Amino acid sequence: MQKDTIAAISTALGESAISIVRMIGSDVFNIANTIFKGKDLASAKSHTIHYGKIYDNDTMVDEVLVSVFKAPKTFTRENMVEINCHGGVYAAKKILELLLTNGARIAEKGEFTERAFLNGRIDLTQAESIMDIIESRSEQSLTLAAKGVDGKIYDLITYLRSDVLDIVANIEVNIDYPEYDDVETLSDTVLVPRIQTLKTKTAEVLKQAQVGKVLKEGVKTAIIGRPNVGKSSVLNALLKEDKAIVTEIQGTTRDTVEGEINIGGVVLKLIDTAGIRDSQDIVERIGIDKAKTMIDEAELILYVVNNNEPLTQDDEKLLELTKNKPRIVIINKIDLENKINHTFDDSVQISALKKTNIEQLEKRIESMFLGGEVSLNQQTYLSNARQISKMRQVDNYLADALEAAHNHMPVDMIEIDLKSAWETLGEIIGQTKNTALIDELFSKFCLGK
Repeated sequence: MQKDTIAAISTALGESAISIVRMIGSDVFNIANTIFKGKDLASAKSHTIHYGKIYDNDTMVDEVLVSVFKAPKTFTRENMVEINCHGGVYAAKKILELLLTNGARIAEKGEFTERAFLNGRIDLTQAESIMDIIESRSEQSLTLAAKGVDGKIYDLITYLRSDVLDIVANIEVNIDYPEYDDVETLSDTVLVPRIQTLKTKTAEVLKQAQVGKVLKEGVKTAIIGRPNVGKSSVLNALLKEDKAIVTEIQGTTRDTVEGEINIGGVVLKLIDTAGIRDSQDIVERIGIDKAKTMIDEAELILYVVNNNEPLTQDDEKLLELTKNKPRIVIINKIDLENKINHTFDDSVQISALKKTNIEQLEKRIESMFLGGEVSLNQQTYLSNARQISKMRQVDNYLADALEAAHNHMPVDMIEIDLKSAWETLGEIIGQTKNTALIDELFSKFCLGK
């Protein structure tokens, strides 16, 4: 249990109805009582709220409501007070200053949540899910994060760890009390089927994790094409606003233009790039180079061609350049005469200018990434990059263990990989503690959380 007392402003600074100054630790009630005129907070019942005033010596600072939470039934399992003052920059800062003057210290980023983790109130996946709730940009990503806070990811990982431990225990028992005469019988009868079943489960978790990652982080999407095919119009049509300048002059877009849109729960981070062609204009060439870089970095390519023109060599080059990327070919300007000399097996035909078939394009994007198979009520999805990376390591350890079992390797060699899988699963939920990882993770939280 942490001994020192920390405080921070837990609401965004700025004009608002209410600001909250939070303080936790062993001495919260004594410190709060030095500046609060009202009920004695040390004698107040837990989970109650009290009216009073904050004073700096004889000068009243603000009229407040103070919430009292007593250990262990608090967020961090420590004593806590929250001072609800009037919104605004000065009042909250002044109250925080008084708390610090009277014995508290300023909290570090994420320190409240870190203490909740260190005190066993939450596991590491719940802590990460708290930040995911703060950063949610869609109903789906919020639901996903809430399941993490509710302990669903912890339950999933704990279940997998238990399965691994059962296999390890079976090996240990067989070493001490041989039930099978040889390694081959043990491997074929017990280890191979059980490890295979477990690996199937981890593979399914990883498959679902890709959906979770999309729901949480969105999809980096590059709108690519040669000049004047309507890329900026496509961006504006999807965003439903005139974000990018649209003219008939080739090379109008010389730098990337960005925007975000939520399509069926999938957040697209749209980037309208400069038209790719051979150009002697120095500024335009810089934009073209950035566009080529975006092709490499993008998770989805919206490749736009002009229905009113035959494909050019530049079009063919771009088709080749993007063929191995997740891609949707958009045939734009269908309101004009069809002159295109190429047939695409799987394309979406639109008029960005007339807003024709934009819904069809949106449905195609949604089905491409979610496939109509997402059920947030029934499934638990990993969405955090750290968690997914660790789960891939687990899957690799199980693959190595399975191969060793197939090859009838000594059981203690198989056990090494299984124990590594078990320990890595523990790292996901924070039961195998890594101090550097913990410090880095919580440093990404906002101050006061």
